[in-house]
Amino acid sequence: MTSSKKWSDEAWEAAAPVYNEILRHGFVRELAAGTLPVEKFAFYLAQDSLYLADYARVLAHIASRLTDKDMIADFARFASHGIEVETAMHATFLSRYGVRPEAKAPGCMLYTSVLKAQAYNPVEVELAAVLPCFKVYLEVGKAIAAQAAEGNPYAMWIGTYADPTFEASTVRALEIADELAAKASPEVRREMTEAFVMCTRMEWMFWDSAYMLENWKI
Repeated sequence: MTSSKKWSDEAWEAAAPVYNEILRHGFVRELAAGTLPVEKFAFYLAQDSLYLADYARVLAHIASRLTDKDMIADFARFASHGIEVETAMHATFLSRYGVRPEAKAPGCMLYTSVLKAQAYNPVEVELAAVLPCFKVYLEVGKAIAAQAAEGNPYAMWIGTYADPTFEASTVRALEIADELAAKASPEVRREMTEAFVMCTRMEWMFWDSAYMLENWKI
């Protein structure tokens, strides 16, 4: 029997323990306080710029697999406009700190590999995997914005993810997922939730990688 609850609500409930750990992570707490060491923030931005290059391709790939014209247009827009805004922001910060993205750290490599591997799964599952980058960032951005003191050196980053435009894109992406999930089999719906939770874990690992200044051991 198909659940009457929206898939996005089920997925968010399933990912809640991981999201709570994200809020407790030192990177997020220190970012909100404005005390995060600059080298950790710069490391994060460099890795995020590498991540976003792959993320944009995954979004475009999802658009190519969808059949509804409005959904196709929305994901094509997510892959272009949204990434352009974030990339411009990263370029501003990276030039400020003199950082040049070079190679992916293990956490970034793992996350992007997980996302790209979803191309072999149903499009509903591939779509679910990209949603934590929408939903988790939106919720974390709001949580940080509510705590951040005036003069926080990372206010520009915080403002981007707490922005109403980003929220509107997140709401739309979740709506599309719910439409697809409502027509999917129970098995595909379960796989969607598993992908969402897994990639929420990847979000935690991404921040942890930056906090630890992670590098390849060999």
